[in-house]
Amino acid sequence: MAVKKTKRKSVKKRRKPKNKTITFKLTESQFRSLSNYCKARKTTPVKLIKKNIEKYTTAYAKEVPPQYYVTENQLNLFSEE
Repeated sequence: MAVKKTKRKSVKKRRKPKNKTITFKLTESQFRSLSNYCKARKTTPVKLIKKNIEKYTTAYAKEVPPQYYVTENQLNLFSEE
């Protein structure tokens, strides 16, 4: 009995996401506070930080509205807004 060979569809390779690394320093008390908070909420520091900066990392991906730009020597004391 002859077995028919079927052609497989070519599988496209998934594009690897490009990740960037950001580092910053915390004092001992800040780190201890962060660790205690994460332990109480049963989460990790990375997840906590990502959740809190999500608004800034998604909303302004394409462009920032002009109202958020700061001009040189900007002083809002006397504005009538």
